[in-house]
Amino acid sequence: MRIGDLAARAGVSVRSVRYYEEQGLLTSVRSPRGQRLYGDAEVERVRFVQRLYAAGLSSRTIAELLPCVDSPSRENSDAAMERMLQERARLSQHIDDLIQTRDTLDRLMAVAAEHHALQAAGTSSATHSTC
Repeated sequence: MRIGDLAARAGVSVRSVRYYEEQGLLTSVRSPRGQRLYGDAEVERVRFVQRLYAAGLSSRTIAELLPCVDSPSRENSDAAMERMLQERARLSQHIDDLIQTRDTLDRLMAVAAEHHALQAAGTSSATHSTC
C-alpha cells in the first residue's frame, strides 16, 4: 500500500509516517517510480508506535524497544522491560518535580491572595509585596 493508504488505515498523518521512517521505526520499499510502499503489517506497527508515543516515550527509546517486537527473544524481552522500567522511573521523577512546582505556585498564590486581602482591608504590609 502507498503512504497515504497506510496513514489513513493507521489513523495518523502522512507526515507522521514519514517521520517514523526517518527515525528508523518503520521501513518501506520503493516502487520503480520511487513511491514508498508498505505491507499490511505496517498498519499495526504504526499503531504500536503511536501507543508508545502516547506513553511518553521518545523515538530513540521506541527504537530501543522494537527489537523485542522484530526479533522476539528472552534477551530482547528483558532489555525492553528494563528500558521501560527506566522510562517509568523517569516519568515518575518528572511527575514529582511537577508536583513540587505546583506546590510552590500554590504557596505563591496564597501569599498573593493574603496580600490582596490585606490591601482590600486597607492594610499595607511591606512583607507581602507580591502582585
